[in-house]
Amino acid sequence: MLNYKRYQRVPVIDYPEREWPNKQIEKAPVWCSVDLRDGNQALIDPMQVDEKIEFFEYLLKLGFREIEIGFPSASQIEYDFLRQLVDRRMIPDDCKVQVLTQCREELIDKTFESIQGIKNTIVHIYNSTSTLQRDVVFHKDKKEIIDIALAGTRMVKERAKNFDGNIFLEYSPESYTGTEDDFALEICNAVIDEWGPTPQNPIIINLPSTVEMTTPNVYADRIEWMNKRLNKRESVILSIHPHNDRGCGVASAELAMLAGADRVEGTLFGNGERTGNVDILNIAYNMFSQGIDPKLNIENINEIIEIYERCCKMPIHPRHPYAGKLVFTAFSGSHQDAINKGVQAMKERNSQIWQVPYLPIDPSDIGRMYEPIVRINSQSGKGGVAFIMDNYFGFKLPKAMHKEFANVIQVLSEKKGEVSPDEIMEEFKHEYLDRKEPLHFRKLRVDDLSDETESNFDTKILLTYTDHDVEKTAEGIGNGPIDAVKRALQDSLDIDIKILDYSEHALQSGSNSQAAAYIHLLDANTGAVTYGVGVSSNITRASVRAIFSAMNRLGLGEK
Repeated sequence: MLNYKRYQRVPVIDYPEREWPNKQIEKAPVWCSVDLRDGNQALIDPMQVDEKIEFFEYLLKLGFREIEIGFPSASQIEYDFLRQLVDRRMIPDDCKVQVLTQCREELIDKTFESIQGIKNTIVHIYNSTSTLQRDVVFHKDKKEIIDIALAGTRMVKERAKNFDGNIFLEYSPESYTGTEDDFALEICNAVIDEWGPTPQNPIIINLPSTVEMTTPNVYADRIEWMNKRLNKRESVILSIHPHNDRGCGVASAELAMLAGADRVEGTLFGNGERTGNVDILNIAYNMFSQGIDPKLNIENINEIIEIYERCCKMPIHPRHPYAGKLVFTAFSGSHQDAINKGVQAMKERNSQIWQVPYLPIDPSDIGRMYEPIVRINSQSGKGGVAFIMDNYFGFKLPKAMHKEFANVIQVLSEKKGEVSPDEIMEEFKHEYLDRKEPLHFRKLRVDDLSDETESNFDTKILLTYTDHDVEKTAEGIGNGPIDAVKRALQDSLDIDIKILDYSEHALQSGSNSQAAAYIHLLDANTGAVTYGVGVSSNITRASVRAIFSAMNRLGLGEK
């Protein structure tokens, strides 16, 4: 039996005068992405510098103009990353870069060193204020905790005087959800008074749900209570930073916005420590579904997913709101029927308002589609093309190949408009399966040397192929047929190629089944990469055909 008696309820605020339940969200908040700090530190495999740079540039493309990039005073990697952004002039003048630091002099000095050359910087200081952490972690009383916050504020204020750029202060009473309301107000007001903000140069007071401890309505009550009591409220940007420990991060953020929050810190798809940060995209799409401009460029969810999954090495759950592969798919026949009838009714009525059963938004508005009626045009993403290849023709393209082939179809669709599945297959044959010149694979003999050698290189091949219609043979030894063929071709053609990825699958079952093989090939001399595809009833022959397909696509047989 669950030992529920070990746990006690979190105290709630007595606040009968609450006004937020009668309000509605009417406009987008100020968005601040913390993907590169809070999100990145929660990754099993944190982003490398080149991935961080790509992610930073994409956040700008999405419309974020406040981006927390990390903890440069405590991490040399994050320091170097920030300096790359500065030295390469990648930070637009209208972007505020946010850097996090504890309230310690050596860290604040290092922080200011790291931000030299940035026009607009948010220096984000914090210290933990909760009852529990004061007791078991810091062993300090309330006054000592306030002194830490004020000391950090003074140090930032002093260094800001001589800084060649605009400094904005953000203060977070970290572990706010475990802090007494009166003490949270006391420490925030002390920081506000020490900083001396104005409407023209406001301070950011960030109230994080560092650990989500109770229901969203309690968080909203506390935000409204603080909102009405903060000093110099006209000079304060009230910010929230919800986590998702109870699975209520989005609800907490939306109710907090009703309660007066001006700004939301979060991540794409809710990545973050434990169960994650609040999902900014989820909130933004929710606003969009209510006819409110979210002030973010989020009309291509497939592109967002591709970059996120590649840089973060984290998959999107198939049922994730708006982004999951299955969220616009109905398996129930009655659902499919209702959706189709709803779409047809909109067309017949020429309605400009979206009203379709089971679909709260038009999937095409965010680059998705209702999958049982997939149609490909110039606005379609790589997911749609891969869906057609799989569901119509049985080719399960490797994920990294989706974009490559989608780009081919994009060119075609921009010329023709809508592209049918048969036209997509014809283009696939032209680009991959029929790429047999100038290098054309003819035959292969494979010998097993495992009885003759103790080396891993136990496969010998004799390859016959034509080069500009001239027959050639090549021999090679490797740790398998594919490796041996690669080595033979390198020697025969005097090229340097590397196989980056290989996959295969059956195209159909039964005695006459065909196999499809995919080779991701690198020309080490030029750095060019591409995929090749081969089909055969013999998987080895399919793989060799895929190598030749890729070499011809790379132009390695050209003279």
